Amino acid sequence: MKLLKSIQCALPALLLFVFASNSIAQRAEFGIRLMPTFTSFDLQTASGGKVKGEATLGFGVGALLGFNFSRYIGVQGEVIYSAISQKYKEEDVERKVKLKYVNIPVLLSLNTGKTKIINLNVVAGPQLGISVGSRLFTSGNNSADSTTAVLSVKKGDLGFVYGAGIDFAVNEARTARLSLGYRGVFGLFDISDDNRSLTTDSYYVLARTHIKTNAIYVGMSILF
Repeated sequence: MKLLKSIQCALPALLLFVFASNSIAQRAEFGIRLMPTFTSFDLQTASGGKVKGEATLGFGVGALLGFNFSRYIGVQGEVIYSAISQKYKEEDVERKVKLKYVNIPVLLSLNTGKTKIINLNVVAGPQLGISVGSRLFTSGNNSADSTTAVLSVKKGDLGFVYGAGIDFAVNEARTARLSLGYRGVFGLFDISDDNRSLTTDSYYVLARTHIKTNAIYVGMSILF
């Protein structure tokens, strides 16, 4: 009798555990993405004026891990490696600024139905950017220009992310998803670092610069 009562008491808890485990398993999501990216930020000339760089195609590649509270609401964290650049011309000198970041956005996701054959979504949230490299390329006739351009970038950045996309189920269980969409990022902080000592014949290429990027993405994800 005691054994029977123990089984009767444990059975509801076991069923609840199995149901919860199965529910959680179907709500997690992992994916990879490729993100061609256009960027915009201000650059400074030797005379102290500001100039907009030309739109240049960069790229991003990364992975996401998400959790869906329901078919309509979820959160996702991403790790994205981005290489972005801008170039501009000053008299006969052409310069190109190339920046590399590891970006970590944490986003709220609103969906029309995560497990439907077609799902529309919008996302928004903060993004932490970590600078992992920066280079300045100069070409052209620089003989008449005695000043030296200096590229100095802060180690971190913070941005606001927004975007929208569409998912297509590509298997019968609707757990494998093909994703297409748009992603925009507005930089909240000035990324230029003016703490270095400069000589009288040098200047910073970046001056009070906020990064703005627009990207499209294509990717695959799995619900499990």
